[in-house]
Amino acid sequence: MNDKYIYLVFSKTGTWLSKMINLITSIKYAHSSISLDNSFKKMYSFGRINPNNPFLGGFVEENLHEGVYKKFTHSECLIYKVKVTEEQLESLKNEIDTFSKEKNKYRYNFLGLFFVLLNLPIKRKRYYFCSQFVSEALIKSNIYKSDKTPELIKTTDLFSINNKEIIYEGPINKYYVNDKSYSVI
Repeated sequence: MNDKYIYLVFSKTGTWLSKMINLITSIKYAHSSISLDNSFKKMYSFGRINPNNPFLGGFVEENLHEGVYKKFTHSECLIYKVKVTEEQLESLKNEIDTFSKEKNKYRYNFLGLFFVLLNLPIKRKRYYFCSQFVSEALIKSNIYKSDKTPELIKTTDLFSINNKEIIYEGPINKYYVNDKSYSVI
């Protein structure tokens, strides 16, 4: 039987929002994404729809070597491999598909992002910030459990996920899947 894995990618891009979150919270990796394979060509999250426009955000498909990550060349990341069951994987794929099919209806939850700092959950229909989306998708797929609601979950809270294994931490531009020249911790 082949083991099944998903990948959680935590990143520090150097965007103004990333810098502000780090300044206020001391959280190094302000952004979180989910990848269903280790090519990292399709990662799912909430962030900038256009890498050049910091004010237009929503549900995004990211690539570890394109978009914001290519624009901000000093970006860093932490990547976890998380072992899942077939049922959990299928459930997560369904959750992501739900967002993908109606991605134009979703917006970035700037308001919720700032209220999480005050420990006040703000639930707005079709509005998410990255760790809110990642945690909700993982919770609904029975991959992650938390006493907090997704509206209060920060990227650092996701570090407590079970069945994880760190596979890389460092500069994104040094991580190459196709060349097999990436650094593994």
